Amino acid sequence: MSTNYSLLFYLKKPKNYVYGPKPIYMRITVAGDPKEVATGRECDPLRWNAKANRAKGTKEDIRNLNAYLHTLERKVADAHLQLVKDGAEITAESLKLKYLGKDVQRRYLMETFTEHNGKMEALLGKGFKPNTLKGYNTSVAHLTSYLEKCYGETDIAIRHIDHAFITGYEFFLRSDMGCSVVSAAKYMKHLRKIINQCLAHRWITETPFAFYKTKAKPREKEFLTSDELDRIAQKEFSITRLAHVRDIFVFCCYTGLSYADVQKLQKTDIAKGIDGRLWVLTSREKTETSSNIPLLPQALEIIERYADYPSCVARGMVLPVLSNQKMNSYLKEIADLCGITKKLTFHMARHTFATTVTLANNVPIETVSKMLGHTNIKTTQHYAKLLDTRIGSDMDALQKRLAGIH
Repeated sequence: MSTNYSLLFYLKKPKNYVYGPKPIYMRITVAGDPKEVATGRECDPLRWNAKANRAKGTKEDIRNLNAYLHTLERKVADAHLQLVKDGAEITAESLKLKYLGKDVQRRYLMETFTEHNGKMEALLGKGFKPNTLKGYNTSVAHLTSYLEKCYGETDIAIRHIDHAFITGYEFFLRSDMGCSVVSAAKYMKHLRKIINQCLAHRWITETPFAFYKTKAKPREKEFLTSDELDRIAQKEFSITRLAHVRDIFVFCCYTGLSYADVQKLQKTDIAKGIDGRLWVLTSREKTETSSNIPLLPQALEIIERYADYPSCVARGMVLPVLSNQKMNSYLKEIADLCGITKKLTFHMARHTFATTVTLANNVPIETVSKMLGHTNIKTTQHYAKLLDTRIGSDMDALQKRLAGIH
């Protein structure tokens, strides 16, 4: 297979030509087969040097014309190099199409994003969760609004997405859509995923995210102190619904289960572990990783409290969990009644388990990570803020040991 080509610029005589400038054409030849391409420029025949393939003269317009022709020559060379790298057959036609950008079907962002979401929807329950799809659908809506407002278009060719598009989209999310830094980072992550897929398919050769860096930082994780947890656990509630929500919240403070995990927790998920004690043996709803947790006395007491509860018996569930919205609403009432000023949410139970119940009591972070069902210990390290408060006590212990040496 030949990989060589020749390139020639020449003046083409138009039909019914009498005098004046002629259009400049570019002829690409491979293995004796020529293909011509219009350059979009023209030159007076008296000012054209056929041997040099350039216009002759030193005036600014001539220099600009020759620079333009040199750029075209460079683009053909780049197209040829790419064909060689791809191992593609090199013909005059394939080189011409590669130069013109017509060698591959143009892919468009919204078309590709919608196709991605369609595949995700088809795999719901088989590796994807409805909430994940909901987030990606919101990304489509945001990108559609961005394209309409800033580009006056409904779609954009992926190869036309550049750094300005990326940074402009982040600004649009923060300003027009009112997204927080963390939310904007999530939508930028969605877009980056689509761009990376395009790179993998070789629809583009460079990522527009090359010089982009998110400004999002992990938010401080709030949790209950030991005193605040005791206040909630020991509070007597005359309203049944508040007592139920309090019990489920406290149960999660001592097990680390998320709302989705405790909502689906069945009695069959409670079994004896290798130590002969009762464990929660389940998998995380979010990551589908195993989450095996030995049950502490406080959690066992709550399980026994609801062992004969009608709705739990009928459905085989451990606890009568309400909707997440209602749980969080009732937790605000509980916080007020217990004199807690923190914004109490159900997810705070998981952070409380990781910090106040385990890490603060010297449970190794690797053990905590395993119980929480994290796939990466870096995720668990976000929960380790409380460890900073142990520096004083740890240093006190060190001081005592050092004092014992002397």
